[in-house]
Amino acid sequence: MNFTKAHFIGIAGKGMSAVALLLRQMGVRITGSDEGFYPPVSDYLRSEKIPFASGYRKENIPEDADVIVIGKNARLVPESNEEVRAAMASGKRVASFADLLQEMTAHSDNIVVAGSYGKSTCTALLAWCLKTASKDPSYFIGEITNGLDRHAHRGTGATFVLEGDEYPASNWDDRSKFLLYNAGSVLLTSATHDHINVFPTHAEYLAPFRALLAALPKSGLVVVSGESHARALAEKLACATVTYGLDDRAGWHAENIARGAETSFDLMRGGEKIVRLSTRMLGDHNIENMIGVAAMLLEKQLLSPEELNAGMRSFLGVKRRMELLSLASQVPVYEGFGSSYEKARSAIAATKLHFPERRLIVVFEPHTFTWRNRAAIAAYDDVFEGASKIFIFEPASQGAASHAQLTQDEIVARTRTANYDAEAINDPDAALKRLDDMLRADDVVLLLTSGELGGLIRRIPQLAETKYPS
Repeated sequence: MNFTKAHFIGIAGKGMSAVALLLRQMGVRITGSDEGFYPPVSDYLRSEKIPFASGYRKENIPEDADVIVIGKNARLVPESNEEVRAAMASGKRVASFADLLQEMTAHSDNIVVAGSYGKSTCTALLAWCLKTASKDPSYFIGEITNGLDRHAHRGTGATFVLEGDEYPASNWDDRSKFLLYNAGSVLLTSATHDHINVFPTHAEYLAPFRALLAALPKSGLVVVSGESHARALAEKLACATVTYGLDDRAGWHAENIARGAETSFDLMRGGEKIVRLSTRMLGDHNIENMIGVAAMLLEKQLLSPEELNAGMRSFLGVKRRMELLSLASQVPVYEGFGSSYEKARSAIAATKLHFPERRLIVVFEPHTFTWRNRAAIAAYDDVFEGASKIFIFEPASQGAASHAQLTQDEIVARTRTANYDAEAINDPDAALKRLDDMLRADDVVLLLTSGELGGLIRRIPQLAETKYPS
């Protein structure tokens, strides 16, 4: 990098903090600002001795900053944010974190993981397997991973693994972030319509994925899932393409699956058994994630089958992705990342698969635009299939005026019309009391959100551990 000091406006975001950590490891001095700092990001920044200011003020920008990095957030625009306004008027270089990743990845072997779901888990699993085999990869992961010291690392190995987001790079650059990452290979997990506030139609959503694949070098590799839209995008590419999925319709697939507290299966390439893999992750969607990661690592000859198995077996998963929160309770309380229909359905299916005899209670927060938009109301007709009781928290209010937002009453009414036992919750104290009154020892609870459920993310597992200790 051709600079020595960078200032991050919006540094508490996961992507922003990850790039700040990468630069810090490369010897760049970092400062930052944001409106709110919470663990684990705040812990990472403090452990790296990165100073940060709470609140946005023009005085936060150091005079000796060479570059100012501005996050992709509705509050980070010059019209309403004096620190952003000062940055734009400073004459200093202004960049997005995607711009800096473009520079960092110019001379490495880059594997970009893209798709509407499964990205964080696959990226983390790729990085974990390479790390445990002492390959010291660089990595950039959009979520926090159990077992890794941080969600970004600048390694000495040749491989750079990046979670590729299709969301715009910044408030002034509409290009999808992953188009800047110098992809040499792509693991494409899915391409179902998402982020409808940015991509109103499915065709608009698919366009950046098509551009990502078209830009790959002839020496590159695409590992693509059997999901129909993803599979269609990967047809007739100039580079090598392999498919993966749960059954033998895909080139890489699973056979002889044994599900349990530890799930195992035979990893197959065509009719050839490569290795038997094991995991403590729940759900068939995670078996599929493992197959895609295995295909990428083995096709590129980055690991041996034995190294792959050791990494897979020891992987503890990504936080908020079917993470067990009630370690000391008879009642399992899991958190699933419910930012889209597909993610919510996968989480519910995984829970029912592993706990078929237990009553499933879902606590759901329509936090993302995908869930709050009136155009998506039909998703509530069957998304909760398998749940015995659904508590629906009030929708987030940020950005509500920018789209046709559903009300909580409309969401609950639609869910009830589909014959689900749905109930609105608002006040966290009252919600906890309601759950306390009905919780049984043979229940399983699934928290579905990309937010915080008004603090219930922490309080519900505590309730389960107090009421039904193991």
